[in-house]
Amino acid sequence: MYETMVKIRYFEDTMVEAYSEGKTPVFNIGAGPVPGEMHLCTGQEPAAVGICAHLTKEDTVTSPHRPHHHAIAKGVNLKQMAAEMFGKSTGLGKGKGGHMHLFDPNVKFSCGGIVAAGIPQAAGAALAAKKKGKDWVAVAFIGEGAANAGAFHESLNLAALWKLPLIVVIEDNKYGISVEKRQSTSVVSNDKRATAYGIFGAKVKDNDPVEMYRVCEKAVDRARKGEGPSIIEIETYRFLGHFQGDPELYRDKNEVPTLRLNDPIEKLKEKLLDEENLSLEEIAEMESKAKKEVDEAYQFAWESAYPDPEDALKDVFMDESV
Repeated sequence: MYETMVKIRYFEDTMVEAYSEGKTPVFNIGAGPVPGEMHLCTGQEPAAVGICAHLTKEDTVTSPHRPHHHAIAKGVNLKQMAAEMFGKSTGLGKGKGGHMHLFDPNVKFSCGGIVAAGIPQAAGAALAAKKKGKDWVAVAFIGEGAANAGAFHESLNLAALWKLPLIVVIEDNKYGISVEKRQSTSVVSNDKRATAYGIFGAKVKDNDPVEMYRVCEKAVDRARKGEGPSIIEIETYRFLGHFQGDPELYRDKNEVPTLRLNDPIEKLKEKLLDEENLSLEEIAEMESKAKKEVDEAYQFAWESAYPDPEDALKDVFMDESV
């Protein structure tokens, strides 16, 4: 989990630099080698690694517009993932999807930019697993704002009724874009909503990856045994803006520096050193391995070719009679 968290953080830190190229001194969202919006997950790594540590390639994961930590933790091909963000032909979607539309069927991962849209898709995967008689699990990652969407309630109602192996992980990073949770949500914690469906609910506080692991172990075990869905909300922290270029006028300037004092990667590192008796050399080896994989992925992305213009009409549905 520590190695994966380091990999995620380094991937995002590297993307900050790549995305910023050509977008200064005046921010231009369409400029540079990585055009378009970019939503980074720096600080939210525990939400992904805590549950994905229990998943296999046969389990399904759906993710929203901030998907990188989920994709990396699930084992998405890192080279193809980076190439997709650069719009290269070697990307997961041949450069046509970008960072909000990453699909890797080899590990059953997908994401999309429509709020809450991944929940019914995950419920469908869970239904398929049950009908096939498999012990596969489906996990839908969402932000706390998406828990107010109709798709959340409709999907969980059916999942509870049919006892589907669905787990909804809610990442409470306090903000739905710029709106604080307390201004948009009637309950203090979304795991309380599990009671309405008669299912398991749990809250993980303080962005704790180890506690997230423990809670998710129970939820995944219940799902595999046919005991139905779960809602898990983790209190996590977004160190960066909603998107790169976000002026972040909606939060106090001291909020992020204070949050960074509670960096989950540093806290887990201390735990490994103090409680698990790992050496600094072993820690450094994990960090080096993770960063090497990321560096190779970005190098692959930079060196890959762009699609040919005529490729724009490939892999799309067209009515040839028109």
